[in-house]
Amino acid sequence: MDLAPRTRPAPRPPGPAARRAPVRTTALLLTLLTPLTPPALTLLAPPAHAAPPALTAPPAHAASAAPAAPPTAAAPPVASAPPVPSAPPAPPVAPASAGTLPSPDPAGLRAVLDAAVGRGAPGATARIDDRGTVTEVTVGLADRRTGRVLDGRDRFRIGSVTKTFSAVVLMQLADEGRLDLDAPVNRYLPGLLPDDAITVRHVLGHRSGLYDYADRLFARTVPGFEAVRTRVFTYRELVDLSLRHPRLNRPGAAYSYANTNFVVAGMLIERLTGHPVGAELRERVFRPLRLRDTFYVHPGTAIPGRHARGYLTPDRPGDALVDATEQTVSWAQSAGAVVSSTRDVGTFLSALLSGRLTSPARLREMRRTVRVSDTQGYGLGLRRRDLPCGVSVYGHTGAVQGYYTYAFATKDGRRSLTAFATTSNNGPVLDTLAGTLDSAFCGKPPPRRTGGPGTRPAPPDVVAPPDVVGPTAS
Repeated sequence: MDLAPRTRPAPRPPGPAARRAPVRTTALLLTLLTPLTPPALTLLAPPAHAAPPALTAPPAHAASAAPAAPPTAAAPPVASAPPVPSAPPAPPVAPASAGTLPSPDPAGLRAVLDAAVGRGAPGATARIDDRGTVTEVTVGLADRRTGRVLDGRDRFRIGSVTKTFSAVVLMQLADEGRLDLDAPVNRYLPGLLPDDAITVRHVLGHRSGLYDYADRLFARTVPGFEAVRTRVFTYRELVDLSLRHPRLNRPGAAYSYANTNFVVAGMLIERLTGHPVGAELRERVFRPLRLRDTFYVHPGTAIPGRHARGYLTPDRPGDALVDATEQTVSWAQSAGAVVSSTRDVGTFLSALLSGRLTSPARLREMRRTVRVSDTQGYGLGLRRRDLPCGVSVYGHTGAVQGYYTYAFATKDGRRSLTAFATTSNNGPVLDTLAGTLDSAFCGKPPPRRTGGPGTRPAPPDVVAPPDVVGPTAS
């Protein structure tokens, strides 16, 4: 799920039990402990793991170790609908790369995380990977019951950042000639959707018009969650939940975020490969990039290994947080069921945006966005955010019960940020966590001045949707 929760008052701060760890900066090729200014910032020896190798083609598939329902039987193709044309791109501007960015602001990063904890998150972590230098900040608790302090190595549920992983698999299948992005979904999944005009591209860009079934499932936050905490859905059940409701717009007309789209993406992966989504993610992404903390555990309920517990904020202010750590996330699956760490998510985004997971042409398609708001766009499983300092970054946000995530990188992938907080359904925490992007990519804010330049032109990746401008991103 990637939805902004309903506005509600900020919960009371967690009090003195919330603890914070020092900022840690790791620079490769340094073996001596060297104090910096300020004293809280320390250079450490690099971690033991090596950088993942560059990928030139998707690896050969290995047999799946995870059980899953067999894919639906294949059927003959149907006629393809023509793609909806896009408007001309906006005037180009020079894209920012890590080499032209100001240095990250660790003090600002800590201030953002402190504020998130003060507004109701038991814990919050952020990690910046910048061409071999790692800056990591942690604040608060990983476990409210035991009092264990959050650690930057803790695994967590990444929510809708999963969508970018699923999109990569489909883009690789397009590179292999097994998928036409402009073909109707019904060519590959006959009879699934009520309109042959809905294409694979529409699904990956949230422009199908399909209703988001999660809106109905979680109309009441805690009761809705408890009703599905241990439930296991089939993909078809989730799509059917969506199809009970009218579509929001005609295919291609507007951006409208819906988890339904990436449930359909999961069905496409399984139909085209004959393997479960988890197996394809593992063989095409997790293993080649050596993502040792990243798992697709559905329909299991536990997070493997050391992890941060996640806490759902009830709708009624003052009610106790609900420990939501154990859950199937079956209501999301290929739209939101991946578990990872800040290190692994940064590695994934850097590999994707530097061109190591898809062909250059497919990466351009992922980054080519339609307008969502004045500062946001959405491509194919990839968000774009335009920051106040004039930098555009690419990645995704995530919200699943108990966890909020921001994961973005520069266009060239050379600097990435992954931040998460251990709560959800808390608007003030979600809004606060967005401030980690400014600290990571804009550096220390300049002195405030009156006046200033007007709105900067859109990046060259941005196009307008054909007829209707979509709503503000959720």
